[in-house]
Amino acid sequence: MSFARIAVVGAGAWGTALANCAARAGREVTLWARDPAAVADMVATRVSPRLPGVHLDERIAVTGAIADLAHAQAVLLVVPAQDLRAAAGGLARQIAKGIPVVACAKGIERGTHKFMTEVIAETLPNATPAILSGPSFASDVARGLPTAVTLACADEATAQALARALGSPTFRPYHTTDVRGVEIGGAAKNVLAIAAGISQGRKLGASATAALVTRGFAELTRFGRACGARGETLTGLSGLGDLILTCSSPQSRNFSLGIALGEGKPPEGKLAEGAFTASALAEMATEKSVEMPIASAIAAVLDGTLSVDQAIESLLTRPFRSET
Repeated sequence: MSFARIAVVGAGAWGTALANCAARAGREVTLWARDPAAVADMVATRVSPRLPGVHLDERIAVTGAIADLAHAQAVLLVVPAQDLRAAAGGLARQIAKGIPVVACAKGIERGTHKFMTEVIAETLPNATPAILSGPSFASDVARGLPTAVTLACADEATAQALARALGSPTFRPYHTTDVRGVEIGGAAKNVLAIAAGISQGRKLGASATAALVTRGFAELTRFGRACGARGETLTGLSGLGDLILTCSSPQSRNFSLGIALGEGKPPEGKLAEGAFTASALAEMATEKSVEMPIASAIAAVLDGTLSVDQAIESLLTRPFRSET
């Protein structure tokens, strides 16, 4: 399992960054983009339109033909969470049996309440589902700045081999078999980052934001345990680590969305995965009888059930209790 040939499906900022990352690790990379104009532009300029100033590694072949992915030994599926089912379905006739398909999106599918590896398992039953998540911004990874993430697969040997195939001195994937724990950390932290952004946008102060992030992590942990996640995963890179990053930087689209909501301004229009995950996460928490007041408040703000001020008041007037 050397995974010498890797396909990256999705040429957005994160997909391009991971393509560069795999190429730096010595892999032969095929980067697939849906937009023919984007393909032609990247082939001609060797520059990503989604990451200005970032050049594509010479070992990356850019294509718009899905058939060009047929010889890949592993696939990184780098599309938004709500589009992952359609993208995976498009690979059904292209990949060989047992090929690892790694979800690189952080979210829960709306309506079905499926995690990303569950979507892959349903649409590509002959593939080996895996998930890549952790504290990482596309621009940092694309430029080769030091980054550590978590790569999870139910098969430990596959997880180890994928980590070796993608790893380099500046990109360090730690491997685990706790697939669900990694997925929960990535999905829940996006919702909590919106809450942290609202706190900043409303100028509630650093103390309030610290308390909110801490209590949010308690929610993430409760939900993770209810789903069978391991504690060390939730306190690791893909849980606490990603939460810290996403709740502290305007580079995070979810944090920026929260700031806009807190300031009463319209969102910028950039995709924020947490906006789609919030309702699914709140619904799943209710189904599992897991108390997640912050996530539920964010879901209510996003669907218009509560105003930002009402959501803040609902959290501040909760009964006093022990810290558990």
